Amino acid sequence: MRKALGKGLEALLPEATTSSASGERWIPTKQIRPNRFQPRCGIDENGLAELAESIRQKGVIQPLLVRRVEGGFELIAGERRWLAAQQAGLDRVAAVVREATDAESFELALIENLQREDLSPLEEAGAYRRMIDNFGLTQEEVAARIGKSRAAVANTLRLLGLPEEVKEFIGAGKLAMGHARALLAASPASRQIALARDVVERGLSVRETERLATVPQYRRQGKAVAVDVNVRALEEELCELLGTRVRLVSRGQGGAIEIHYHSADALERLLGFLRQRDLR
Repeated sequence: MRKALGKGLEALLPEATTSSASGERWIPTKQIRPNRFQPRCGIDENGLAELAESIRQKGVIQPLLVRRVEGGFELIAGERRWLAAQQAGLDRVAAVVREATDAESFELALIENLQREDLSPLEEAGAYRRMIDNFGLTQEEVAARIGKSRAAVANTLRLLGLPEEVKEFIGAGKLAMGHARALLAASPASRQIALARDVVERGLSVRETERLATVPQYRRQGKAVAVDVNVRALEEELCELLGTRVRLVSRGQGGAIEIHYHSADALERLLGFLRQRDLR
C-alpha cells in the first residue's frame, strides 16, 4: 500500500472494485455524510454541475467508498460524485463499505485527490501537516504512505510558511506550485511578497521566478528595488509582523506607512490583527 500512489485506488484497496463480490450496495444519499478528513477545501461549482448532468444521463459509473459511522455512513472517497448525485436528484448511490480508521480514511482521501490532481499546493501541504499533527506521523512516514520522496513532502510543507498574501495568490490559482517553491528561495518575507506580486503582474515563468528569487536586488517593472538599508530593515520588520507588503514613504520630517492588500479577505485579516492590539 505504501508505494502504490500511481497504481490507482483499486491497487490500494483491491476490495474497492465495482463487482458485487466486493460488497457494493445501494445506500440512500441522505445516510451518507462528508469525510471529516477531506483534504480538499473547495470544489469547482462549474465542474460539479457538469458532473451532475453526466450523472443524470448515465448514472454514477464508479461506486463511492464509505465506512460505517454512528447514524449512517461517512465518505472515504468520491465526495464530488456524491454531491453531484444529489444535485442530479438521485436518492441513492452505489457504494462499497469498508472498515477504516480515521487515519486510514484521511490517507485514502488524500491519495485519491492526489491521483486526480484535485488539490491546490496549499491543500496538499495542509493535508501533510494534518497527517503529522493529527496522527503522529513523521515526514518519512507521510512520504511512504503517499508514494513520494521525503524531500518532496518537506518542500511542500514549507509552503505553509509563506506570507499570507503569497498564500492567497496560490489559493486563487495565480501562482503555480513551481512558482511557490521558487519563492521559498527568496528572503525575507517582504521579498517573497514583492516577487510574488511581480510574478502575477508580469506573468513570469517558473524559471524566471527561480532566477529572480536568488538575486539580492532585482528590478521590478524597470525600477530597482534597492532602498536605504535602514528603511528596508524597517519595512521588512513590518512586513514580517503584518504578513503583507509594507512601504515607508518619507515626507520631510515625517512620512507615511503604506500597507498593501489585494483582496477584501486580506484587508479583513489586517484589521483583525490591528484590532487585537492596543495602538495607543
